Parts: sequence; structure tokens; C-alpha cells
Amino acid sequence: MSDFDDAFGHGLYDYLKGKGQFIIIERDDGLIEAGRIAGYFAEYLDWPEHEKKALKYAKGRVLDIGCGVGRHSIYLQERGLDVLGTDISPLAIKACKLRGLKKAKVLPITQIGRDLGKFDTILMLGNNFGLFANKRRTKWLLKRFYNITTENALIIAETRDPYKTDEPIHLKYHESNRKRGRMAGQIRLRVRYKIYADPWIDYLMVSREEMKAMLKDTRWSVKKFIESDTGMYISVIQKKGF
Repeated sequence: MSDFDDAFGHGLYDYLKGKGQFIIIERDDGLIEAGRIAGYFAEYLDWPEHEKKALKYAKGRVLDIGCGVGRHSIYLQERGLDVLGTDISPLAIKACKLRGLKKAKVLPITQIGRDLGKFDTILMLGNNFGLFANKRRTKWLLKRFYNITTENALIIAETRDPYKTDEPIHLKYHESNRKRGRMAGQIRLRVRYKIYADPWIDYLMVSREEMKAMLKDTRWSVKKFIESDTGMYISVIQKKGF
């Protein structure tokens, strides 16, 4: 990733240095929303209750995918777990290390492999189930995750049910996606900050029923859904035997 492409990282790093406040999230239908950077730095007491509940399931050696500035990784590290945080953003990883995360690596989700060793928990909080991107990549990545995890491993992944909305602009986007052969919650977006712009990516949001269907025949299954009152939910996904 070039420096210009790391808009998300520039926003996080500036905030760490006492500068920026917002990033811009742009969807491919023209929708633009401001995202408050402070949430990525939130202290444990200010976290949503469903996140606190989910982290109780984390165990052993943890891989935090899309770790941002490491708020979940650092919390677990402080409680004695061996945590590796990964993110595609070089500046996010730099911020992680400055904040005290001992193990952090610039690494896209598609390059996670056996060279990292075995993990007991894969963490994908902060809506990071979205990094699976689409149905096909989800199955491919889950196969890779199976090969880098221990026998009773868990994936703890957060997403938003895209159907919990009555906003016409979102409903129109869902319909446009279906016409293009995409899942309704398969969003194409990028982050912008000052002069910087991340590359466009697919970012997947699914209902509980869709998630269960996507996990079929992957040797992973939903153990538990942890609900919230915001439309977000967390799935604790367990590894199955042969």
C-alpha cells in the first residue's frame, strides 16, 4: 500500500498525534458519511456491551485481523494472551506499536497463512466480518483459517444486518446489488482523509441467516450470536472436526 492509499491510516495516526477528528466513508453509489476517529481509540469502559461479552470468548493465541490501532489486541495482551495484530494499513500498525502492542504486522487478510503459526482465536471485531468481501472469498478464507487454527479454535466476527433499515437510499442500493448479482449487503466503499484515498474494496454485511448459509460446508459453524441494540451483532464461530 502506498502512502497516498493509506487514508485510513493517516486519519488514525493524525488523531494519535492530536490532529484529525473524522474520516470520510464513500460508497460507490455516491453516498458519503463522516466517521468519528475517536471510536477506534475508545477505552474499555466505553466499549459497547456486546464487544465486552464477545472478548470473554477469546483464548490462547489470538490473531486480530484488521486491528486498526489495536484497542482489542492491547486489551487482550494486557490480560496475558499472546496476540498478533494485522492490518493492511502501515500507519495503523505504526500506531499500534506506539500504543504498546508487542506483535503487529502489515498484512492483508488474503495473505494470512501458515507462516504465522497456529491460533486459538481469530478476532474480526469492529465490523470486520466485512473483510470477507463476498461469498466466494469467504469460503476460500475460511479454508485458510481452518489450516492455521487449533482443534477447538473460534472466530469472533462482528457485522451489521443490512436489512435492519428503512432508509430509501440503502434499500435502493440493496436492489442495485441484487440486479448486479451481488449480495444485498455487499458494499463497495473507500475511506478518504484530507488528500488521501484508500483503494475501493468490497465490504460484506450479512444477516444471521445469510451468515449461517455461507458457513455451510466450510467446517465452521455459528456457536452463538451476541446481540446489540445498534443493529450490529457478533458471531462466535466454532471450528468443526472432519
